[in-house]
Amino acid sequence: MTRVIADISVSLDGFVTGPGPGPRHGPGSGGEALHTWAFSDDPDDRRVLREGTARSGAVVLGRRLFDLVDGPAGWDDTTGYGAGEVGRPGFVVVTSAPPESVRLTDLDWTFVTTGLPDAVAAARERAEAASPESGDGLDVVLMGGGATIGSAFEAGLVDALSLHLAPVVLGAGTPLFTGRTRRTLGQRGATVTSTATHLFYDVR
Repeated sequence: MTRVIADISVSLDGFVTGPGPGPRHGPGSGGEALHTWAFSDDPDDRRVLREGTARSGAVVLGRRLFDLVDGPAGWDDTTGYGAGEVGRPGFVVVTSAPPESVRLTDLDWTFVTTGLPDAVAAARERAEAASPESGDGLDVVLMGGGATIGSAFEAGLVDALSLHLAPVVLGAGTPLFTGRTRRTLGQRGATVTSTATHLFYDVR
């Protein structure tokens, strides 16, 4: 069964970027600390990253995050989706208009201009098509950014949440949750490493 999983790194004070993120500034001031775990040699960090990348049948991201990863300081030949794992699922971008050009032309990009629900539906089709005929299906992963994941929660589109809680307080940046809607989560597991606390929830 294909699930929709929101998977994102977050600071102790609830931010998924530092202040001033953008194509030329990456995840903002101090934001690199959120992703230290993804480049760690800790075997538990590597396992969490490997398992998350392996289950990704399709990935949804917002336009601002696309502009960051496709920008000059974004992904390259050695570091992409899944950090060192360099996963290559299909990527579905929610945007008001497709970009004029794409730098990362070796990746499979689809641009959806009719809203987040349609983007998730398109990603689900791709994940189901990529799933093996036997065994568990691959998942749709909501990569972010924070506004995209927040909107998906608001719309009831998220089945599960994977939070990678970094031991850093950023003070400002892009918040993950704005407190608009209550959600009950069922805790499914937790893994603690020297660089992050990985928290896994089912959304009820």
